Formats: sequence, C-alpha cells, structure tokens
Amino acid sequence: MAESMQGLKRTHRCTEVTAEMIGSTVTLMGWVQKRRNLGSLIFVDLRDRSGLMQLYFDEETIGREGFEKAGSLRSEFVIAVTGTVEERGGEFNESLVTGHLEIRVDSLRILAESETPPFPIDADITVKDDLRLKYRYLDLRRPNIQRNLIMRSKVATLTRQFLANEGFLEIETPMLTKSTPEGARDYLVPSRVHPGSFYALPQSPQLFKQLLMVSGYDRYFQLAKCFRDEDLRADRQPEFTQIDMELSFVDVDDVIDVNERLLAYLFKECLDIEVSLPIQRMTWQEAMDRFGSDKPDLRFGMEIQDVSDLVKDCGFGVFTGALEHGGIVRAVCAKGLGDVSSKKMKNIEKSAKDYGAKGLAYIQLKSDGTVKCPFAKFVSEDFLANLTGAVGAEQGDLVVFAADQFKVVCDVLGALRLKFADELGLIDKNEYRFVWITEFPLLEWSEDQGRYTAMHHPFTMPMEEDLAFIDEQPGKVRAKAYDIVLNGTELGGGSVRIHQNDIQEKMFECLGFTKEQAHERFGFLLTAFKYGVPPHAGLAYGLDRLVMLMTKEDSIRDVIAFPKIKDASCLMTNAPDVVDDKQLEELFIQIVEQGE
Repeated sequence: MAESMQGLKRTHRCTEVTAEMIGSTVTLMGWVQKRRNLGSLIFVDLRDRSGLMQLYFDEETIGREGFEKAGSLRSEFVIAVTGTVEERGGEFNESLVTGHLEIRVDSLRILAESETPPFPIDADITVKDDLRLKYRYLDLRRPNIQRNLIMRSKVATLTRQFLANEGFLEIETPMLTKSTPEGARDYLVPSRVHPGSFYALPQSPQLFKQLLMVSGYDRYFQLAKCFRDEDLRADRQPEFTQIDMELSFVDVDDVIDVNERLLAYLFKECLDIEVSLPIQRMTWQEAMDRFGSDKPDLRFGMEIQDVSDLVKDCGFGVFTGALEHGGIVRAVCAKGLGDVSSKKMKNIEKSAKDYGAKGLAYIQLKSDGTVKCPFAKFVSEDFLANLTGAVGAEQGDLVVFAADQFKVVCDVLGALRLKFADELGLIDKNEYRFVWITEFPLLEWSEDQGRYTAMHHPFTMPMEEDLAFIDEQPGKVRAKAYDIVLNGTELGGGSVRIHQNDIQEKMFECLGFTKEQAHERFGFLLTAFKYGVPPHAGLAYGLDRLVMLMTKEDSIRDVIAFPKIKDASCLMTNAPDVVDDKQLEELFIQIVEQGE
C-alpha cells in the first residue's frame, strides 16, 4: 500500500551524501535498484538521478513492522528513508561515488509500488531499441541515459551563460510560419480560421533571425526547436534543437572566433578537455580532394590520392575512359588490408557500388609477395609497380581506385576510407578533432530540377572575388560559408548573408526564380531589406549532435528525452495517429484514399 510523504522532506540526493556527514541523519528518496535479504539484515540499493546509495535495515533499529516492510521491497518501488550516515562495514565499492558509505535506516515509507519492468533498469544491459522506446519513461531511468540528459542540460545552460556574456540576446521566433519550399520537406499545419491555408513548422529560424538583424538586435541567439520531414539516420530526427545565432557588422573571422571560444568553454566545463585554438581550417575543395568528404574525420590519415596523370595512357579502359569524359582517377591505400579474402573484397566492392561506383578496381599486395589485380592483364608490370609505389603501397597493403566524375569518386573513396579505418582500428574514440570547412561552392547543379540550387540557402553571400563568374560560370562561385566538423560529423554551419539588393536579385536569378516568384516566397524579407539592413552573418549547431559526440553515443536518440524511430513515429504514444472526423471537418480536411 502506497503511503504519502506526510510532510517528510528530502535532505539530499544519493551522491550528495559525503564522508563528512558520517553520524548525521539524512532523508533520501528514490527507486529501489535491488534488494538483498540476508536474514538478520536487509540491504537495498537506492537510486536517484545522481546515482546509488546503499541502505541497510536491521530489526533493532527499524522495528519488526519496519523490517517486514523492508522485506517486501521490490525493484522500482519508490521509497523514502530516514537514517544515519555510516562508513560501510565489510568491503568498499570503489566503482561508486558513495561506495564507502551506507545509511542505517530507522524510518521507511513506500511511496509507490511497481510492477516488474519489461527490462532491468541498468546501464550495462542490452535492450532492443523498440522495447526501450515503447517504455521510454523506464529507459530514461537508466543511469547512462540520465547522464546524457544531464550533460545536455549542462551544455544548454553553459551556452546561454556564455552567449549572454558575449552580448547576445535570447529571442524566440515563431513556430507557426510560412512555408518556403527550398530545401527539405516542411511539416504543414492546417489553419482552421483560414480554410485551405497552411502554416509550416520551421526548418530553422533563418529568415526571422535575419529580420532581427534588420531590427537592430545585433547579437541574437536561441535554442530553437526545428522540424524537417526527411528520412531519418542515426544523427537525424524529425524534430531537433539548434543552438542558433546571428551577428551584425561581422565577417567570417568574427563568427568563427566567438564560436571557437564557445566550443572550448563547453568542452572544458563539461568534459575537462582543452580544445586547442585556433581550430584548423580547410577549404571545401581541399577537404574533398584529400578526404572525399566535406565533413572529414581527421583522427586518422589514409588520404585520397590523385593518380589521373599516372594512368592517362595506361591502356586500361576504365581509367582512360573516365578521363576522356572529364572525370578523374583517384586511389586510397589501406595499410595492412592486402590479405583480405575474396568474400571481403566482394563486400568492399558492394559498398563502392552503394555509393555510385560502377565497379571497383583494386590491387592486393599480399603479405606472401603475390599480387592480385583484376586489371593487371590490361597494363604492364612496370606500370603496376610505378602505380603502387606512387601511392605508397607496400607488401600487405590494399589499394582501391575510383574512376568517374568528381562527386562519385569523392563519395566512393570517402566512404571506403571510413570503412577501412574502422576495420583497421585506426580511430581513437577518445580524441576530439575539430576542423572548419570553408569556401563552399555557392551553388550545386540539380539533375532532378534541371537548375542550380543553393548549397546552403539563397541568402548566402558569394565571395566578392568570385562575383565576376556568376553569370557565365555560376558553378565556379564560392560562398562565404563555413561548417564546423567534429570527428567526421557536421556539428553546425553558417554563412555571411547577402545584404545588398543587387546581389540578392542575382542569386535568385541563378536559382531560376523570377522576381515575382522570389517575392511570393520571400517578399516580407526582401521588403524589410529596403529599410536599412546591416552586414550580418550567423551559424547554427545541432545541439543533439553536439551532445551525442560529447557523450560518445552512436545515435542522437540517446541524448533526446522522447525521440522518434526511423519512420518518424513514437512507439510510446503511437503518434502520429488518426483524429476524429469532427476535427478534420473544423479544418476543412477530407481524407481521400488513393487508388492502387
């Protein structure tokens, strides 16, 4: 039978009890982790969000009725105890903060009983994700998840403190806004009072934070909830949180400076890790050339090497054909993988095809001195020797090649580089390696849409020295854009914004928008820009991704209290779900079944 607290007050959390308090009386409250009945003594591990404290009950201290009540305790019962802090008798538990202490209980109240949970509340057990997320309120009791959410709270609090001290103002922007379909799909919200019209949930506060710069709030930030209706991955959710900021009267270096100091502050305060400043910078072109990715993992080498000049006259059609059609040939040398099995090579080839390769050329320099090379019959032995020597390959190594257009080659070799590093154990999980990626292309060609699209968004400022190319060679124009990357994951990105009307109109022209279309989508911003807009720039981090990396988790689901699964549904609440016909009628919505 559950009891009330009857005016009882908790004095401490479990791990707030210290050796200096031995002999003191304390009141603790929490959940029963486990109970051990030794006959004359009953031991209970009490758990709250801070950790564990060992309790012990003896009949002499708590009385017969209290001792029997202690014997009825089960895992996940919620209890309140009052007792005396003592040094543990017997062996200490060095793995616990409170491992030298225990509480001799003289009063026990059972505040709530519990059924047997569907899985143990323990950090070290393996539970299927579907079961964890169905009972997320129980999963959230597990110490590892609690540590993650406590870390998330600390990061958020410290971010607010740091940015406030830097002169930023925290300002909220709307959740119900206008759809601007230039990017990921919007989540739409029907309007009851405007039949047939829809709000969109924000993919980011981008336009509003730029309007705040127009309004004179020269340093803005927000921990902003954002929404994107896109396919999910380990580091994506349909709703996520950004550390969002915008600054006036600044350029690239100013934004990078304040954000480097923010990152250094967070890592020092949360993890006691020193981030060496300034953080390395690398242009987009260099990152793609060396690592095949605009979010390179720099914790290991194994860089991509251009062998186009070496193979241009080799006689192997895959190489020469790619070059004749304006492509490139590049290679990755994986030290120590020369003896992989034929089955493993087929798996590697499949991975290459998954990223766009038509096939995979390779050379295996086996440790027994033999060489396996599927294209050896098309080239001379001297050519093979020169080629392997040029990429630094030795006996026991594997060299893989990609011959295609630039993007395909980068995608393929960038992915294989990561795959090889994982298999070879080259990645130090305890290292945090930051890099800024700068000078992105302003535009990228979309085959599906048959036009250029903005690599970041339509308000990104071109580099001034590239403006001369914007009419004849728009793909050659670089942007004043920058991403911050940590261990191969993009933490955030931003850019200097366009604040001149003529450049903004030219940008819309490059994107294939007429003036009418541009004003239909972004008219309120363009109108505002007629009334004195300062030069401004900004950046947004994915808070979820940042905390995921800080806590060394593999998925952002483990740093979000109530995440969705890969189809954007919630196993705990069964959202999304059907609604009453009356609600649909009020919104002038009719559900129509589509024919097969």
